[in-house]
Amino acid sequence: MLLGEFKHNLDNKGRISIPAKFRNKFSEGIVITRGIDNCLFGFTKEEWDKVANKLINLPISQSTARAFSRLILSGAFETEIDSQGRILIPETLRKYANLVKKVVIVGIYSRIEFWNESNWENYKKQSEENSQEIAERLSDLGI
Repeated sequence: MLLGEFKHNLDNKGRISIPAKFRNKFSEGIVITRGIDNCLFGFTKEEWDKVANKLINLPISQSTARAFSRLILSGAFETEIDSQGRILIPETLRKYANLVKKVVIVGIYSRIEFWNESNWENYKKQSEENSQEIAERLSDLGI
């Protein structure tokens, strides 16, 4: 289970420390890809296989399915945690998520997300301000 919010700095080589409490989950490596809302998603290899399998089984005749599959799969990058607990985030992914220095790593149960700190703060503020409306919409889904 990946939960919590952690602030870390990206170094000048594009490396970032993975929070210590998450490292054992990624002992086999981590797959990073473009996410939604201009953040990056990080998956264990096991979880990535589940996600990728769902994506490759979407109907290629639907343009939204093709677009989403392309967004997630074409940006994927597999990497390992080094001896100092860091991973390298490729430049193309750093640019996509506007990761320059201050990064927030957020645990979302089965994945982690990498956010530009100011983007995360803005997103979180909007979500908090709209929490009532969000809750009402989720009630339609049985939550």
